[in-house]
Amino acid sequence: MARVVRLVTVADVNEDADARRISVSIRHEAVLDDGRRILLLDDRGWSETLGGAGANEVADIWAHTSEQDVAETARVVVGPDEPFDGRSQDDMDTDHWNALAKDLRALGAVVDADELKQLPHDVVLSEPLLTRLSRGSGDTA
Repeated sequence: MARVVRLVTVADVNEDADARRISVSIRHEAVLDDGRRILLLDDRGWSETLGGAGANEVADIWAHTSEQDVAETARVVVGPDEPFDGRSQDDMDTDHWNALAKDLRALGAVVDADELKQLPHDVVLSEPLLTRLSRGSGDTA
């Protein structure tokens, strides 16, 4: 049986993104020691739109967004989620890692929730996303 050795989140720019709207989709995967990847989540992402005072002075929202900003947001978006209905953050964390570990075990991976949350978590930005970030910063990539 294969062991989970790291987590990878892949971020990609969505087609509806433009100079006034960031739109990013996320795919979260577990990487096994034999090189295989198991999809954990593919229904996450986020959008941001320019608005409010001074928004008209900003030509491109991407010019104010860094690779680090995207990577940090991607890690948050894949969970654990924020507490709701009187649940604590500890409850949310426990449920999140237990659910992922259960799904992975059902697919034949050897892992428990405590191990899973301690694994390295890489965020990879797709080439189209990197290009969009570069253009937003004024580069001619």
